[in-house]
Amino acid sequence: MKGTCFVIQGFGKKTDYTDGRILDLDASYEIIREAVEAAGLDCVRADEIVHSGTIDKPMYEMLLEADLVIADLSTYNVNAAFELGVRYGLRPRATLIVAEEQFRNPFDVSHIAIRRYRHLGEEVGYKEAKRFRTELQQAIEALLAGNATDSPVYTFLPELQPPQPAPRGVPRMADAREPVGSPPPPAGADPFASPPSPPPAPAVPLPGSPLPPPAAPEAVPPTAKALLEAARACINPPPGQPSDFATARMLLEQVRVQRPNDPFVLQQLAFATYKSRQPTTEAALQAARSILLELGPATTNDPETLGLWGAVHKRLWDAHRQPADLDEAINAYERGYFLRQDGYNGINLAFLFDVRALEALRRGDGAAHDEATADLVQARRIRGELLRRAADAGAMDAPRCRDEGATAARYWQLAILWEAAVGLGDEARATQLDAEARALPVAEWMQTTRLEQGALLRSLLTDIAARRP
Repeated sequence: MKGTCFVIQGFGKKTDYTDGRILDLDASYEIIREAVEAAGLDCVRADEIVHSGTIDKPMYEMLLEADLVIADLSTYNVNAAFELGVRYGLRPRATLIVAEEQFRNPFDVSHIAIRRYRHLGEEVGYKEAKRFRTELQQAIEALLAGNATDSPVYTFLPELQPPQPAPRGVPRMADAREPVGSPPPPAGADPFASPPSPPPAPAVPLPGSPLPPPAAPEAVPPTAKALLEAARACINPPPGQPSDFATARMLLEQVRVQRPNDPFVLQQLAFATYKSRQPTTEAALQAARSILLELGPATTNDPETLGLWGAVHKRLWDAHRQPADLDEAINAYERGYFLRQDGYNGINLAFLFDVRALEALRRGDGAAHDEATADLVQARRIRGELLRRAADAGAMDAPRCRDEGATAARYWQLAILWEAAVGLGDEARATQLDAEARALPVAEWMQTTRLEQGALLRSLLTDIAARRP
């Protein structure tokens, strides 16, 4: 029987709150899984465990029983650090720590080896993936071949005796269903009463009679990973097929039951909810807003949460024209942009600066004109920064997309730069970027969103120009 490796790691995209970078941990997990399987072990992460109810019990069982545990502490994942501590308390050996190269060890046990890998955000580069996979496989094989203690708990408290997991195939005592002895009679019962008759034995079919139908097998609940992948497929179907945000929302609600406090799940659920527009656009926006409140948008430094919070209030502004919604959207996008120069937040911030400028020009007084001028200057400055930063980083090069996630990331990069060029009136650059964006095989809603936003921006700038002296 193969041994098992349990990987302690978040899933999906997670924000490193120390620097605002967003890492796709699913890309990291693929490399870890390949190294584990090459070393001869089965690999599983918490979102791949088949279970009903809470994940806590099977997770603790895996921390105790797994032949190897790999903990990825990238993004300063508190849950991962906690689970690593539990593993160290349960098993004296067979635990490895990995982390992205910019992780700075905050723990007192800084002498413990951490194997590093370099993450590019959406993916791990090919050469780095190959290097890290090889290094990790060699580390796993050496660890399993030896008998060294790697838990600091058992290193510094060598007299401790670790708990012994039940042998494979033997049920745990807590799971036993056979009673030991007869239970005492309930209070007030006649102690001399005859015991209840045993249930009748099942009928045995006579020779030649049809056999009863077999009992239906117990349904196996889908894993969080399977549900999340199905939801993503609904959001981003193959080109030419419409997105199904309502079904994605339903699937993500099921993921939320299994992973109620995972920021990535809540972010995806909020997005699918407001995009579903069900039962009405207004109700969907308010439901998405309620979901995002669980992520603390007033104090968070997660650009993804801030971008979603801004998007919801931008749409509430479109629906009701309430200044409070416009200001809330601007504040969210502004924080998201300046935290890490996030392009999505920046391009939306520039657009809403223009929207607020137009509202001021409609008022027509001198003070409003000054406010409008200030907003218009900021909008142009942000668009210029986005284009300059992309050129400096070589982001205008031809796309190098190896998978669906990288293709989508490249598309949104082009969409942001295209809108920036449109906003600055650089039609030659806008035409070039539009052609590149149209050529990418992405979901229909992504192209539609970009083109609708561009049409709104052009109309907005025309209206502003007509009102300025």
